Amino acid sequence: MRASSAAGSSSVQTEQSQIQTAEPGVNWSLSPDGHFNEAYADLNTPRSHWEYLLNSIDALGPTGLKDRHTKASRILRDDGATYNLTVDPLNAKIWELDPIPMLIPSDDWGGIESGLVERAELLNLILKDIYGPRELIRQSIIPPEIIYAHPGFLRQCQGITLPCDHQLTLHAADMVRGPDGRIVIIGDRTQAPSGAGYALENRTVLSRVMPSIFRDSQVHRLALFFQTLRNTLSSLATDTDDPQIVILTPGAYSETYFEHTYLSNYLGFPLVQGSDLTVRDGQVWLKSLNGLSKVDVILRRVDDIYCDPVELKTDSFLGIPGLLEVVRAGNVVVSNPIGSGILETPSLLKYLPQISQFFFGRDLTLPSVDTWWCGDKNDLAYVKANLDDLIIKPAMRQMDNPSVYGHLLTKEKKAEVLARLEKAPNLYVAQSYISPSYLPSWQEDQLRSRPSIFRSFTVSNLTAGQSTYSVMAGGLTRVGLSDTDTVVTNQAGSQSKDTWILASEPEKQISLIEEHSGLKDLAHESNLPSRVVENLFWMGRYAERAESTLRLIRTIFMQLNGIEPLPKKCQELLLQALSTQTNCLPGFMDSKLLENPDQELIDIILDGNRPGSIKSSLLALLTSSEEVKEMLSADTHRIINDLRDHLYELERSFISGLPSAPEESLDPLVTTLLALSGLSHESMLRGVGWKFQEIGRRTERTLQTARLLQSLLVEAVPGSQQQIILESVLLSVEALITFRRRYRTHTDVAHGLELLMLDATNPRSIFYQLQRLQKHFLDLPQASLSKPGLSPGEKLLVKSLNDIQLADLEQVAKYDQEIRVRDQLKDLMDELTAQVEEFSTVLSDQYFDHQSGPQQLSSTQGVAFL
Repeated sequence: MRASSAAGSSSVQTEQSQIQTAEPGVNWSLSPDGHFNEAYADLNTPRSHWEYLLNSIDALGPTGLKDRHTKASRILRDDGATYNLTVDPLNAKIWELDPIPMLIPSDDWGGIESGLVERAELLNLILKDIYGPRELIRQSIIPPEIIYAHPGFLRQCQGITLPCDHQLTLHAADMVRGPDGRIVIIGDRTQAPSGAGYALENRTVLSRVMPSIFRDSQVHRLALFFQTLRNTLSSLATDTDDPQIVILTPGAYSETYFEHTYLSNYLGFPLVQGSDLTVRDGQVWLKSLNGLSKVDVILRRVDDIYCDPVELKTDSFLGIPGLLEVVRAGNVVVSNPIGSGILETPSLLKYLPQISQFFFGRDLTLPSVDTWWCGDKNDLAYVKANLDDLIIKPAMRQMDNPSVYGHLLTKEKKAEVLARLEKAPNLYVAQSYISPSYLPSWQEDQLRSRPSIFRSFTVSNLTAGQSTYSVMAGGLTRVGLSDTDTVVTNQAGSQSKDTWILASEPEKQISLIEEHSGLKDLAHESNLPSRVVENLFWMGRYAERAESTLRLIRTIFMQLNGIEPLPKKCQELLLQALSTQTNCLPGFMDSKLLENPDQELIDIILDGNRPGSIKSSLLALLTSSEEVKEMLSADTHRIINDLRDHLYELERSFISGLPSAPEESLDPLVTTLLALSGLSHESMLRGVGWKFQEIGRRTERTLQTARLLQSLLVEAVPGSQQQIILESVLLSVEALITFRRRYRTHTDVAHGLELLMLDATNPRSIFYQLQRLQKHFLDLPQASLSKPGLSPGEKLLVKSLNDIQLADLEQVAKYDQEIRVRDQLKDLMDELTAQVEEFSTVLSDQYFDHQSGPQQLSSTQGVAFL
């Protein structure tokens, strides 16, 4: 939600959270400068619709309210609810939720609702006119520069229409209640309106932590809005009764990615990225394990300009090459339509009253904030004369060109702003301050009075026999973190609230679960996008890689700090094996580091810039998990959050060098990775996604075990030192106790190899991994090619199994007395590693990579290679 609002007040300088002891309930002081207070009519009199909530808060007391806030924060964390302004997976911003909701009575809501429906209808007509006859420009109602000079106006979208009266499917409006109590709209979101998913998450969480208060307040439900959205999107596909609808996301680095995954799960639509879709034969197709499946409707969360790199932004990796050509042909519907971002320009707000008169013959019910467009000479003169009292905004939303508050400008800055306005006046607008209403808010473990902004959502309703708009009975309220905030946005720092529309009587329960007369196969997990299964595969690999490295380095710490001194040769072998396993080279291959290994050990643990380090593997695991967030259960999200916490604590424990008993610092990460593996094994459905994750785990465990045997057992060391090395290998793969109990006095290398290579009952042996790989690979769709005989992947696995089973372990364990090297073991592990790596490549080529030939996208665009 890149909201930029004028909902600020410069005059509020003192804390307004004076809590009285008078009854009833918690009393709230009215702000001394006359701000409208949502909760109180005057200093000691709560508004009637707030009385029950305030009395309930009073009964809870500070301790009870703090407990509710703590529980809400924990649920949000466990749900993976984030609002990311950074690409660092360790520093995701957890969504903030105030336990005190915003209340709107039904009487007030009726007027707001009708005003929002009217506004959505008007914006829909404007959108149709801009990309149609442009009567608003012909009739001189709006200046042509507002449209033609705006980068949001896309000439490529001229004449494109949706198969219904409503071109605008979704609309969001930011609004504030001013000092006089009037609702004023300060901005519209029409390109890819965000926030509805966060509003639903807020409702889900707050109804859990305050169930009795929520139930007794008779709050309007949100499910009807999302049911309408789902039905409307389905009805946009006019040529099928079972349309394929997808949600297009920019990916895990989008700040609102949580919302995309949340809506995907709630609505039941696949979440896709641009790379998951392709244009062929004039259609948009979803690339999945079953091949290509036709897409009928795209609910996009990607900005207009990024949607088609062929005709729009050529360096975009977020869109689908050739998408606009398919849209023009009517073979796919994109909602909201590409090009609808033009409606977000604040300069349009100045002309909405005239536009409303043109289309409706009346003024709008809900007014917009007073706006001046600097491209108008009279407006520019007014802005220059009243700069101290205005907010200067760019005429198009830009992250690197934020709003400027006139009263905060120094003399020099004011001169700079005036110079920019003189140079390019048509690029700027000015808006008046709207002092927002104040709400009770729980911050810093006490009640505070905070400025607020409210966003509500409107959806086209095509299922009622006639085209109309439906408004979410609620929305997303945000409050500032200080009473002196001049703007309330997530990027400036804010806290969200659930918004309760109070019904006069209990409302009928509505759910997205619909009744059907019969069973119907509506979904196939094998239709998962190739990107999703690829990330699940790598999620399994990175988890296993991190666990194997953690176990090995933990073993090294235990051996280095053991009761008996570790022989120098054993220490050298173990440290060099660590460098080899992690591929952090030259590492301990440099003899200088062997004398003082501490810093290199710390770097292998914590240097995220070294591929193969523990931190690097865990960061890659977290990144892969973000890419498939919609596929993971709530328990999996909890474990992933624990990984973040433990990694952060690990960095703290090593901040001043190696701690005492460093292996204990690694234990929480090992335990959490085991929990992740166990949850996957015990709770995840044995579908295609699970199989790919399991294939990733088994592939990586095979490689890690083979490399461990190669790096530690190929070189033979004398007598008791060989026993130390063998036990280190067994300890690293959690097999030492089993080895001692099973073989007792036969603790030689050959028996160790039997346990680690051939034992079908050992879940960490190479044979066990290869068996599981073979089984899962054969279960995959289209695993067998049309050619007779075994597929390339099967051949590699069968050969690897045969090589392991036919190996003579007595001969493999023998070594040349002169050079003290087990040549057969080295050759066997080299061959096995090469075959498993080749298998991984075959798997990628067959399921992850999709190549296609050139396709003519349009008569003017030539040939694009997809």
